[in-house]
Order: sequence, then C-alpha cells, then structure tokens
Amino acid sequence: MSSAVSRPQAASNAEALAHFENLLRFETDCWDVHHALTNDRQDFVLLDVRGEEAFNKAHVAGAVNIPHARLSMETLAQYPDDTLFVVYCAGPHCNATEKAAIRLAKLNRPVKKMIGGVCGWLDEGFTLTDSTEFAQ
Repeated sequence: MSSAVSRPQAASNAEALAHFENLLRFETDCWDVHHALTNDRQDFVLLDVRGEEAFNKAHVAGAVNIPHARLSMETLAQYPDDTLFVVYCAGPHCNATEKAAIRLAKLNRPVKKMIGGVCGWLDEGFTLTDSTEFAQ
C-alpha cells in the first residue's frame, strides 16, 4: 500500500536536478541574504515591498522600501539596469513579492524572491529594525 506522498511518482533525477537548480534562479532564503548583509557581500538591493507603515514599524536593516504598487521606471531610476533586486514582504501568507517580481520582470530588471519574508527572517532568529533610528 502506498501513501499520498509516494503515489505520484517522484521525478527522475534529471528532472529533479533541473527543477531545483532552476528554482534557485528565482528564490533565495533569509539565511543567504543575512550572510551577504553581514559579511560585506551584498551585491543586490534588498527591497521591502510592503507598505510604508509596515516598513516603518519593522524591517530588515539595510532594506529599501518601495511598495510593490509603486515600482516603476521612475522609482528605480537611481539603480543601474543590471541591479539585482531581492524582494520580500510579510511572509508566505502575502503575495506582494510575486506582484513586485512581476513588475520588476516587466521592467526588465533582475529579481529574486527572499522566501519566508519577515516571518522567515524572524524564524531564523534574525532581528528587525525600525525607521525611527533614521528619523531626523
């Protein structure tokens, strides 16, 4: 007797390899982003695509806030065309990263999603900051 897990036959090794290698072209995780940020290896712009209120309440230190609905050629004009944007939102229950990734791709900008978003960041034990420290 087989389980619901094994009933659909697993992909071939070649299919699995292609799928998972391809997936990494679209996604990164919180640990890899944190490692890059804390080891002077940031070669991307970390983009918080939530609303301004949520960003001001708490966000990943070093992130730039451009809500997904405001992504445009104008709001991205300061970044070179080949800038990699890593987008995140609240977490798996939020689809703002997908909306942002679609907009960025339509604008011919390289993009990856940070899986887990704020929830994943906190689950990894990393801390958030707020914008009050930058207030003048």
